[in-house]
Amino acid sequence: MQTYAAIDIGSNSCRLKIARVQQHQLKVLHEDREVTRLGASVFETGVVSPEAMAGTLLALKRFYRTVKMHSADKVRAVATSALRDARNALAFLAWVKSETGWEVEIISGLEEARLIHRGVMGEAGTQGKCLLIDVGGGSCEITLSERKRIVETVSLPLGAVRLTKEFLPGDPPSEDELARMKQFIAREVRKAERRFGALRVSLVVATSGTAAALVQASQAMRGTKPAGKNRTTRGKPLADTRNVRRLTTKLTGMNSAQRSGIPGIGPKRSEIVVAGAHVYSALLEHFALPGFVYSELGLRDGILSQMLAEQDAKTTAHQVFERERWQGVLATCKRYGVDPRQADAVRQHALQLFRDMQAVHELPQEYGSWLEAAAMMRDVGKFMNYQGHHRHAQYIIANSELFGFTPQQRAIMSAIARYLGKSRPDPADRTMRPIPPEEFTRVQRAVVLLRLAVALNQDRASDVLKVTLHVYPKRVLMELSPGRTGAELELWSLRKEGDYFREVFRRELFAALA
Repeated sequence: MQTYAAIDIGSNSCRLKIARVQQHQLKVLHEDREVTRLGASVFETGVVSPEAMAGTLLALKRFYRTVKMHSADKVRAVATSALRDARNALAFLAWVKSETGWEVEIISGLEEARLIHRGVMGEAGTQGKCLLIDVGGGSCEITLSERKRIVETVSLPLGAVRLTKEFLPGDPPSEDELARMKQFIAREVRKAERRFGALRVSLVVATSGTAAALVQASQAMRGTKPAGKNRTTRGKPLADTRNVRRLTTKLTGMNSAQRSGIPGIGPKRSEIVVAGAHVYSALLEHFALPGFVYSELGLRDGILSQMLAEQDAKTTAHQVFERERWQGVLATCKRYGVDPRQADAVRQHALQLFRDMQAVHELPQEYGSWLEAAAMMRDVGKFMNYQGHHRHAQYIIANSELFGFTPQQRAIMSAIARYLGKSRPDPADRTMRPIPPEEFTRVQRAVVLLRLAVALNQDRASDVLKVTLHVYPKRVLMELSPGRTGAELELWSLRKEGDYFREVFRRELFAALA
């Protein structure tokens, strides 16, 4: 039974969740959270202060000891809004790596929203339309979901710590400070409206600490008992819009000490809850939503779910994960004018070569998915310029928002698509620098497979060629069944790849008609 650990380095707090796989499902073993205010200095000065670095690192070192104690097999640590903005983010991440060995990944706002959706929808019972709202410390992620599939998502700079630092220095805030913040919130909400249009949803789910505080404080105002955790399947809001607005007005008129005495808020949350409450009020009122239910699930649960999906093909999570990744690939093809039907012929041949030549290339299974994605997106660079389009494709793939692929995985896919012309992979290339040295040989082998798949599809006017592979100790024979227009061009193209094939695999490549 494998054990996974997920670390969420947020703008307001750091969170840890450890879970063990039991019968293809996750069982939570441990949770921890520490308010570190990593984003406070970033939103004021543009850099993480030494004090914020040191405080966050203390929390992460405690998490590290806990992860070791539970003997976690795999750890994934991600950072969000504060480190997306900080000019000295890389210096901080280098410090974290030196102390813990963790390679922290800075994820985009849209990837953050996707992982939150995955974490919440893993447990939510709704099959209709659902709106997810996560007001964190640095950003606000809003996702429209239907039948547990993302329809649209947006990330806005409406985090509670960010807004407090930028607009609300007073305690309590002045009318002018509030007016400026409300104007900024309204502008950002209008951006979301342009993406979502009129919202008609059966359920609104809010996550994060601000939502939890508002639910508890709202119930205390009404004199009702606190609700249980994760009531995301009930239709009745735990915090309705009218009460959220009343609570927001009440909190705004108090100072931090007074707010901290309200049930569910406490001293640390009291410093930033006003800004977060105004964001929720603005969203609920602007979109005419009845209110929201609260879920304690979130980003770290999505990370754990994805880790399970990547390792266990028997889970439903794996199917969802692969579908989301493939949708991202197809969306990128569409954005850059690639016809998926034409690209699919190369993908099919690449996948066949990967499967039939497993004994030759010895690549891990995940390279099969990366090879397929690279095959589909190899021509996206032509959108910019046909000349040098392989270089352009590499840049686009490495820097595009591809749901479910980490920056390192995108770097590997972009490298596979890059070397389809005259150039060959070299460890000193700029393309290869983000890729760990131990992956170089694997990338090189995947490049050869994709080059062969492209060679098999020289004449796009013909039907797809059928290929039979025969693998021998010292050679590989590819037998082609010619289509209606023959296969001479494909044979010539395959033979051109023979020298590079021999260099990489130490075997001869022969191509002939069946």
